[in-house]
Amino acid sequence: MTSSNRSSSIDQRVIIFDTTLRDGEQSPGASMNLDEKVRIAAQLEEMGVDVIEAGFPIASPGDFEAVKRVAQTVKRTTVCGLARATKADIERCAEAVKPAPRGRIHTFISTSPLHMKFKLQMEPEKVYQAVIDSVSHARRFTDDVEWSAEDGSRTEHDFLCRCVEAAIAAGAGTINIPDTVGYAVPEEYAALIGMLFNRVPNIDKAIISVHCHNDLGLAVANSLAAVGAGARQIECTVNGLGERAGNAAMEEIVMALRTRHDRLPYVTGIKSESIMKASHLVSQITGFVVQPNKAIVGANAFAHESGIHQDGVLKHAGTYEIMTPESVGLNRSKLVLGKLSGSAAFKAKLKELGIDLGDNALKDAFKRFKDLADRKRDIYDEDIVTLVEDETLRASDTLRFVSLDVHCGSKAPPKATLEMEMDGRLLSATASGDGPVDATFNAIKELFPHEARLQLYQVSAVTEGTDAQAEVSVRLEENGKTVNGQGADTDTLVASAKAYVNAINKLVVKRTRSAPQALSA
Repeated sequence: MTSSNRSSSIDQRVIIFDTTLRDGEQSPGASMNLDEKVRIAAQLEEMGVDVIEAGFPIASPGDFEAVKRVAQTVKRTTVCGLARATKADIERCAEAVKPAPRGRIHTFISTSPLHMKFKLQMEPEKVYQAVIDSVSHARRFTDDVEWSAEDGSRTEHDFLCRCVEAAIAAGAGTINIPDTVGYAVPEEYAALIGMLFNRVPNIDKAIISVHCHNDLGLAVANSLAAVGAGARQIECTVNGLGERAGNAAMEEIVMALRTRHDRLPYVTGIKSESIMKASHLVSQITGFVVQPNKAIVGANAFAHESGIHQDGVLKHAGTYEIMTPESVGLNRSKLVLGKLSGSAAFKAKLKELGIDLGDNALKDAFKRFKDLADRKRDIYDEDIVTLVEDETLRASDTLRFVSLDVHCGSKAPPKATLEMEMDGRLLSATASGDGPVDATFNAIKELFPHEARLQLYQVSAVTEGTDAQAEVSVRLEENGKTVNGQGADTDTLVASAKAYVNAINKLVVKRTRSAPQALSA
């Protein structure tokens, strides 16, 4: 059966497999704690993701607990864990996903000549047997097993066909062919998928999945080309998060299928109106700021600077907008709240923004809103989202920012006095530096000594105006481990202190975690 015949004879539904919590977390600095992973998983389920790859259970006790908690929390979406082709990995994964109403074990092994020789140091026949053994063992724990041929796009076709046929025969219901290093181009990748449909005799008994990395900027294009060739699952991440240049961006996949349905007659179960909410949540938690010109979710995605473009859009939006801002959940900011707004109006605005808080959290959020309104004349929707999420971001921190007093100018060295809560104790330190930010960070080091190096310091405005909230991102590196932290406040120095403290908290968590050898996909 050819891929074109298959495409016309089966359901045109494309399964969205989100690996933000697993592959996305492999981005340098993108560490997430347990509560943050659960929050993202809940958002992914709400938006209609079919499969959530929640982590790599054998990597650490923390990873195991995170996968298990997601499995206990998610009710409709399939929860998946990653496992190498070993019994220990598979059994640990099975234990982690066991609480899920729908659990999947995703096992993988490298199949390319380069990986087998230098990474695995295994002969092809031993790899082939490992495919059979790993899938067979995984099937002892669940009917839902996915097998991946790591570096599949650089695997010899004959060997790839043998392995795929064997994995299906052993019980794998999903076969993933990753472009692990982002080397493929669309025509070549589509031909690879088509070749499998033509040559593997039992291919009709499995769903073909693709997992594309973005090293050449072709992850989305390769994924869509593969769907045209018969693949029916796409593995992707929110904001394209992932190691090196990242993965195929889920929002781009979904909106390409929706916008170009004339050429890509496939559907997903994603509620596209939730895309912006998911994007902002992932950005807030990971500290990875979305670039302004990022497709779909960037700040400039629906902005029109050119006079010609503005004129056209005013006359007819379709002249320069191929999709509506509302279709991805982007609502134009309205200045509807201010310092005189009451709790009822604030609660109604939260509901409009899709934010659901308990009574105590609502009271705390309203107090912070009032404090913000005293410092900022105009309150935008983005301000409220940032205000709520900034506090939620710090909910599980063991080190907490309390206050900051900075003296700076051109006549004397900057000096910062910082108060921070650590293990329930209020501590204070004063330090100087080359500038107010350096002085602030030095004060943090006085209270929490560490050797981490600052790799990134980035400030962006949440909204317009000189009184806009500043959203600060920092990246710290210690012994090869990197973490990102984020903070927001109308005072840039306070936001900077919050971001640095947030990063320190993540660094403390990451010190206890070490990825097992040969983790990839």
